[in-house]
Amino acid sequence: MKAKKGVSDPFEKKLKELDYAIESKISDKLDDNESVINQLFANCSDFVVRRLHIFGSIPSMVVYFDVLVDNQLWDIGFLEPLMLHESVSIDSPLQLYEQLKFKLASIVQPQIALNMNEIVQRIVKGEVVLFVESFTQAFSFRLKDKLYRQLEEPTSEAVIRGPQYGFIEKLDINLALIRHRIRTPLLKTEKLCVGGLSQTDVAIVYIEHIAQQSVVEEVKKRISSIDMDSILESGYIEELISDHPNSPFPVIQSTQRPDLVSGSLVEGKVVLLIDGSPMVLVLPISFWFGFQTAEDYYMNFIYATMLRWLRYLFAFFAIALPSLYIAVTTFHHEMIPTSLALSLAAAREVVPFPAIVEALIMETTFEALREAGVRLPRPVGQTISIVGALVIGQAAVQAGIISAPQIIIVSITGISSFLIPNPGMSQAISIMRFPLMLFAASFGLYGVVVSLIAVLIHLVNMNSFGVPYMTPIAPFSFSGLADALFRAPWRMLLRRHHHTKQRLE
Repeated sequence: MKAKKGVSDPFEKKLKELDYAIESKISDKLDDNESVINQLFANCSDFVVRRLHIFGSIPSMVVYFDVLVDNQLWDIGFLEPLMLHESVSIDSPLQLYEQLKFKLASIVQPQIALNMNEIVQRIVKGEVVLFVESFTQAFSFRLKDKLYRQLEEPTSEAVIRGPQYGFIEKLDINLALIRHRIRTPLLKTEKLCVGGLSQTDVAIVYIEHIAQQSVVEEVKKRISSIDMDSILESGYIEELISDHPNSPFPVIQSTQRPDLVSGSLVEGKVVLLIDGSPMVLVLPISFWFGFQTAEDYYMNFIYATMLRWLRYLFAFFAIALPSLYIAVTTFHHEMIPTSLALSLAAAREVVPFPAIVEALIMETTFEALREAGVRLPRPVGQTISIVGALVIGQAAVQAGIISAPQIIIVSITGISSFLIPNPGMSQAISIMRFPLMLFAASFGLYGVVVSLIAVLIHLVNMNSFGVPYMTPIAPFSFSGLADALFRAPWRMLLRRHHHTKQRLE
């Protein structure tokens, strides 16, 4: 907890005071330690300082946050063994450490803390710290309260076939869900702590000898370089360590599904788990990864391939259909069959705005309705979205503000965006839709083609932690097509799995 530049003067002064107190050593006097601890945790009503005699005669002091400690574990697992055991003779911290290990249950094993900074870090993470008179070392114990919700189906990644539970906000539980699926000692987890004030735990998970060590080291380097006061959600880290933070296209996949994460680990990807967030980050990824779901591998490969192509087709509709409509109706009437051109002209006869204005009004309204549907309470949100879309769409057509064909185009565009499994990819396509419409209104089909080529050049130049974003198309890799453009049958994917198995063995 270091004083930072750019903060208010009182806050900076307080940080310096805390830094001075934290850098102090552990005293062999309980009164001195209590004074420092009370200074550090002043005005914390949930902070407890309690004097007691352990093993019948040793003066001690325990400090902890009452709201972060499991009360039952505190009474039965910690307090009773220390208070009820007969008196013992202890001359050194090492002897006391051995007695604590022997007397306490395995779930409440002690750890030695050597300085005040280490003690503060353990207290704020929910551990109980024990000071002992005449000892310049302290002992900490994990008695964390089990504050977490039950496993539930991920609302944003529902599947018909496959596991029906997702990650939750507890890092240890999320790690257990992964280890429950990948039972090998080669599954490695390394924890880092980020956020000066939030002290958020981040776990880097990978399978040794399968994941590229250079990617693992790069991830650790980028996370270690994060300098922020608080990391409250995985989205913070996703943006801070991204190769292209200014691009709308995601280069890191966020998911709530343990089966998708486990499959990614076996494929050699690196996973980041953030304490307090149910969204897990997977990296590196390619552009095509944003159109794949875990359910693709649970169903018939022919149907899964058809669904993938359906997603690609409708992703093209989501990004280009409004701009194509604007370009054709504004500049290229000759491309439309005569009967259809007459119908469009009749529908647009009473509309006072050009097609681009119509499109901007409806696309903006659609995005606003979608945002309102997400923010409002679930039962109300769905009703508001449906009623709002019907009322605004029908009323706008009857009032002559928007033409009926524009309503159809926006509806198809909206449905198309929902077919994209990755929310980040769906958001990127929604963003790119607007400049494409402006180019279409300015230059017709030439503008649409040029802008699509510009998007393609941007995608080809991107990479995700050293992996080309458009692989296996650019650079071209024939073997990679089996799991990008197609979902090949498992017998064609056996080579990869045999290779993985050999490396695991």
